[in-house]
Amino acid sequence: MKTWHYHGSSGSTATTSEENLAELVESGAITPQTYMWTQGMGGWEPAAKVLPDLFQGAGAPPPLPPGGGPPSLGGKRSHEIDYEIIGESIQMVEIELDPGETVIAEGGAMNYMEDGIAFETKMGDGSTPDQGFMGKLMAVGKRALTGESLFMTHFTNRAGGKKRVTFAAPYPGTVVPIDLAQQGGELLCQKDAFLCAALGTQIGIAFNRKLGAGLFGGEGFILQRLQGDGVAFIHAGGTVVRKELKGEKLFVDTGCLVGFTKGINYDIQRAGNLKSMVFGGEGLFLATLQGHGTVWLQSMPFARLAQRITGMYASGREQGSALGGLGNLFGD
Repeated sequence: MKTWHYHGSSGSTATTSEENLAELVESGAITPQTYMWTQGMGGWEPAAKVLPDLFQGAGAPPPLPPGGGPPSLGGKRSHEIDYEIIGESIQMVEIELDPGETVIAEGGAMNYMEDGIAFETKMGDGSTPDQGFMGKLMAVGKRALTGESLFMTHFTNRAGGKKRVTFAAPYPGTVVPIDLAQQGGELLCQKDAFLCAALGTQIGIAFNRKLGAGLFGGEGFILQRLQGDGVAFIHAGGTVVRKELKGEKLFVDTGCLVGFTKGINYDIQRAGNLKSMVFGGEGLFLATLQGHGTVWLQSMPFARLAQRITGMYASGREQGSALGGLGNLFGD
């Protein structure tokens, strides 16, 4: 498998394997103008020239949602980090930090780190260092509503050169890099989707104001809100699909929704008639997503995987047994 080098937006060079190129193009980390190089090439070339298949069909961006474009952030406030997605179906992300750069992560997400990186557990995400104690307490109190810890771990490169730290999710799936600056500065995602992000990213909550979506949407009334202008990483189960909506409506199984940009309206709709709801196996409700923006979907929600595993244990099945539950009839 080829290894590709590309010139990141921060001005430094990043490395990735060939199987991750499509995902980096989708996330905006690699654009048609990004310079690329791999073994056998004479020099650096634009991505559109050396990887034309990845940019076929790329049209104009969708119109902005009502209310205007991205918020003014008053200059870059997030640290600019380089990264590499490692693995295929069970992924992790390796982040390269320049001296003084920091990445924040959920507790327990770190896989390994190089000597020279110091980590510290702090209250909150550190996006507002001048905030007083009561302000920080209110912010972490909101995080507690999502079921997450009140504290986050900050990893900072204290060495004189580049150092790497790697994060992995708690269950099999895909790590998705999101450049928040290219998504209007904001992303709404399921409560346990956040993995790590550049320092300066604000991790908060968003209340679902629609009663039906809150009661039957699978995620409750509270979603996680990521704000900033840096790169954040979210995790989803199985394979991740990215959908670009231009005003049309998308129907989704309530557990398969990972995240969406602020131009998308999220609601719940009854899944067909009574017979379909009871016997169709697709649940009683479907999530509806409509608007102008981006939606990320997952093929294997963790709740579905856990339900299948616990169901097999409850029925007494043995893995690999052709007899299934009947095998227990012949046990000791």
